[in-house]
Amino acid sequence: MAVHGPVVKIHPVVLASIADSYERRNEGASRVIGTLLGTVDKHSVEVTNCFSVPHNESEDEVAVDMEFAKNMYDLHKKVSPTEVIIGWYATGFDITEHSVLIHEYYSREAVNPIHLTVDTALQSSKMNIRAYTSAQMGVPGKTVGVMFTPLSIKYIYYDTEKIGVGLLQRTRDAPNRAKGLTSDLCQVGGAANRVQDMLTTVLAYIEDVLSGKVQADNSVGRFLTDLVSKVPKISAEDFESMLNSNINDLLMVTYLSNLTQAQISLNEKLVVL
Repeated sequence: MAVHGPVVKIHPVVLASIADSYERRNEGASRVIGTLLGTVDKHSVEVTNCFSVPHNESEDEVAVDMEFAKNMYDLHKKVSPTEVIIGWYATGFDITEHSVLIHEYYSREAVNPIHLTVDTALQSSKMNIRAYTSAQMGVPGKTVGVMFTPLSIKYIYYDTEKIGVGLLQRTRDAPNRAKGLTSDLCQVGGAANRVQDMLTTVLAYIEDVLSGKVQADNSVGRFLTDLVSKVPKISAEDFESMLNSNINDLLMVTYLSNLTQAQISLNEKLVVL
């Protein structure tokens, strides 16, 4: 499939919101639609948020609650004024005749809006996600049609979203499909273990190269040299002192948060009495 136009960058929170709206759809509804919000530059369209829009759809007609969409966008601007309407989404795999009518409405709300389709039914055993932009076609002076041209998609995330995605991935191995957030201290310990494992892998590779078991890769050597040069020079005593100080600060914050939570719980019980 040929790909033209800007790159569409999608955040995980958008896909999670679309999947949630599909699971909460009205009984008998085959798909859900909604408004895409984000930012636009010369080379890309970044989708950072979305909200669902109620609609009724049949074989002959489609009705969309435009007033609800307008009110939701006005409320959203009060929270995130930098995010604008950049298009709309629909669950499903295909573009229907009704999609042209809905896209025409969003063409009045945004310049060259995008249309995002998300296959929440997993027809091909995975969630196919596609983005399109529209272009008019036909003979001048005659009936003009609309052609949807596919766009390339790139998945990006903020650091906070990465934590949420990692937590969701860990639920796949949980017996009850549930997983709780770990404490800050556990996250520090897990990060330290991962760093130690990576250092062990690097040291094993270097030893194999020095012994002649593995042929040296110049690109890996340049990467390791650049990595070592970025490590700040600090003595072991200073590093240990700095690490202990940061751990003490972390433990103090954890203690104060637990103490505050206990005080709030105690106050709630006293109020009830």
